Amino acid sequence: MVALASMRDGSGGEYSVLFSAAGAYVGGFGHESPMSPCAQDGEPWPGVLDGVPSVFRPWVEEPAFTDEDSVPLVTACIWREEASDTRWRHGTIDFPTGHDDPDRANRLFRLLVDGSPEAYRRFAEDYYEVPVDLEAVRHVYASRPLTADVVSSLNTQTTSDLAGEIGETGYPGTGRDSA
Repeated sequence: MVALASMRDGSGGEYSVLFSAAGAYVGGFGHESPMSPCAQDGEPWPGVLDGVPSVFRPWVEEPAFTDEDSVPLVTACIWREEASDTRWRHGTIDFPTGHDDPDRANRLFRLLVDGSPEAYRRFAEDYYEVPVDLEAVRHVYASRPLTADVVSSLNTQTTSDLAGEIGETGYPGTGRDSA
C-alpha cells in the first residue's frame, strides 16, 4: 500500500510525502529558491537527489513532480527507509551562501514541523490576508464536530451545506447542528 500527502501553496511552492512499506520519501520544491532547477540550467541542485534509494527513484521521476523536460522539481529531499530506520537521510549538499533558507524547506514544511493551531493561524492570516479565529482553529485541530458556527467563523462567505463534504473526509460532523 502506498499513501501520498501533498501540498501546493498557490505561489509555486509544493511538496509531496510518500508513505509505503519501503519507508517514506519527501520532496519539496521552493520555486523562489536559488537551488531551483529553473535557476540551475534545468538541473536539480547538486547533491539534492544524491543517495535517494532505488525504491524511491520512481517518485523522483514521477511526471507529476517534474517539468515538461522531465527534470525533477525539487529543492529539498529527505527519505527514511522502512520503519526500523533511525533517522531521516538526505544527499550531501553544498548549500548556497547568503540565504537563511536556501532550499525553502523551512518555509515549505513549517506547518508539518510546528503542527500547532497557532502556526496554522499565522499561515492562514498571511496567506488569505484575513483575520482567523484561533478558537475555531483549535476546535478543528481537536477534531471536534464541525458546526455551522465554527465553519462560518473560519469562512464567513461559506453558504453551502458542507455535511456531505465533511463526511467524505471522515472528519467528525454528524448531528443536527453540524455544518
